[in-house]
Amino acid sequence: MKKKIHPGYGPSTIRCACGAVVETRSTKSSISVQICSSCHPFFTGKQKLVDTAGRIDRFKKKYGRKKEAPAEETGNETA
Repeated sequence: MKKKIHPGYGPSTIRCACGAVVETRSTKSSISVQICSSCHPFFTGKQKLVDTAGRIDRFKKKYGRKKEAPAEETGNETA
């Protein structure tokens, strides 16, 4: 590496809005984040499940094929 062109790489603290603190190394001494693995719904298991079946039904109702009218009797029935 060339001297005097790279930023300093030292200890850093990452602070989350939930209160979690992580010690790491970075070019910045302090990093502030709004969400981390301690409070993210995917990692905590509090993930909201999406109702895909209801969404599909609504889509089919809105954009699906229209049901054809029942065939009318023509009077050419054979008994």
